[in-house]
Amino acid sequence: QVQLVESGGGLVQPGGSLRLSCVASGFIFSSYAMPWYRQAPGKERELVAAISSVGGITNYGDSVKGRFTISRDNAKNTVYLQMNSLKPEDTAVYYCRAKRTYTDYWGQGTQVTVSS
Repeated sequence: QVQLVESGGGLVQPGGSLRLSCVASGFIFSSYAMPWYRQAPGKERELVAAISSVGGITNYGDSVKGRFTISRDNAKNTVYLQMNSLKPEDTAVYYCRAKRTYTDYWGQGTQVTVSS
């Protein structure tokens, strides 16, 4: 059974940090690229960051460049999203995704709220 379980979300003040984790099971984690997406109320889901299957290639959305860092540990079947200098506009549900050419899995999401 394929599972992607996100954790680490919560309420944080502007300027603060959070580290999201996504633990995968039920498939060969190291064969999949692992992007993070987010969706704010009333907005479309957007790509936040992505990392290649072996971790050598990363890319980021323009709004998070220089503040967020994506990483993965294939031995632990886990992908991380370190989020620093958080802003109110980062408030959203954050989802991890496992992506290959013809296969696609999504987690259930974790809420991140940035507010004073």
